[in-house]
Amino acid sequence: MMLGKLWRLQVLSSSRTAISCFSTRAALCRRLTPDMNKPAKANQVFVEKEFDKRPVENTPFIKSLFRGSYDEKMLIFPEVCEKEELAELEAMVEPIERFFDNLDSTSIDREAKIPADVLDVMKSLGLFGLQIPEEYGGLNLNATKYARIAEVTGRDGALSVTLAAHQSIGLKGILIAGTKEQQEKYLPRLATGEQLAAFCLTEPSSGSDAASIQTSATLSVDQKHYTLNGSKIWISNGGLADVFTVFAKTPVKTDLGTIENKITAFIVERGFGGVTNGPPEDKLGIRGSNTCELHFDNTPVPVENVLGEVGGGFKVAMNILNSGRFSMGTSCAGALRKLLGQTMEHAMTRKQFAKEIIEFELIRQKFAKMAVSIYAMESMSYMTAGIIDSYQKPDASLEAAIVKVLTLFSSC
Repeated sequence: MMLGKLWRLQVLSSSRTAISCFSTRAALCRRLTPDMNKPAKANQVFVEKEFDKRPVENTPFIKSLFRGSYDEKMLIFPEVCEKEELAELEAMVEPIERFFDNLDSTSIDREAKIPADVLDVMKSLGLFGLQIPEEYGGLNLNATKYARIAEVTGRDGALSVTLAAHQSIGLKGILIAGTKEQQEKYLPRLATGEQLAAFCLTEPSSGSDAASIQTSATLSVDQKHYTLNGSKIWISNGGLADVFTVFAKTPVKTDLGTIENKITAFIVERGFGGVTNGPPEDKLGIRGSNTCELHFDNTPVPVENVLGEVGGGFKVAMNILNSGRFSMGTSCAGALRKLLGQTMEHAMTRKQFAKEIIEFELIRQKFAKMAVSIYAMESMSYMTAGIIDSYQKPDASLEAAIVKVLTLFSSC
């Protein structure tokens, strides 16, 4: 409908070639990585340690600033990708850029729906499984490469929000806190886009204060499932998703023997029953993405679908948000760069007082501010992504929060 048949074939052909490069590299990494489910062999510990040479933990840069300490190493911008990897990445980016350059974003926003043929091309480009391991059908991109792709997908607000809600937060909990069984069950279909994911935390009475949620989950008498009741609001992909990461209060016995209500994270399928959603919100500029209320009415959730530990949901939620915020900077930078190009074109053709308006100092100042904002956004995002990629257990929570705040203010 929106893409010609010839164009679609060109995109599919180019994307398969680029993705095959990543699959080959991922397959090689898989052969070098010890299988943790098999008994350890004599040389297995040695291989495991040599494979990941990154330091385990970092000294958080921003947190250190608050303590009066400044790490001079942060003056060196992180280079986490080899030249060969960058070449492969750009080969993958090229067909994605052509796809987004040919999108009719105005039509998507007007119709408030992403057409099926557009979704099909997004699936063929691997955009739904960018950070999912290759063994589950994803591309296994690190944070830096993911941020680069987000820079391109940010050119269309609806598609960008849909993809980010799906993998930056929607399925991220399964990636970072899911068991092997949970990952094997859910990630393959989420990676291909056959299923869509959503993140369900915000409620009518709780927003930034995540600990005040009212949705509850009660363990059954036979201890085989939880019964979920409550409502969530402003859930991106809420009306389309098949798999939800849901946070609810559960009774937990403390070390003192008392019972306290603590947050627990659950993997909930729409097919479990009792899951309904309201009409999509009429948003500004991103109407093509689906955002709505979500309701759980006596929804049965198997105990096997607890994500992380019972009562440990708040930590899971914070880890998901901290690991998903860094790409907001490159995504919005991509959108602003597109806007800058369109605005520049207008300023170079629009005439007032017998000259192009780009000749006026005030107009040039506006362009300069836009360029500075774009530079700052993408620099902070890639710096944060570099920190995440450089350590096995990175702490970049404040850096990621700053990226989000700067992005929101600079984009307004």
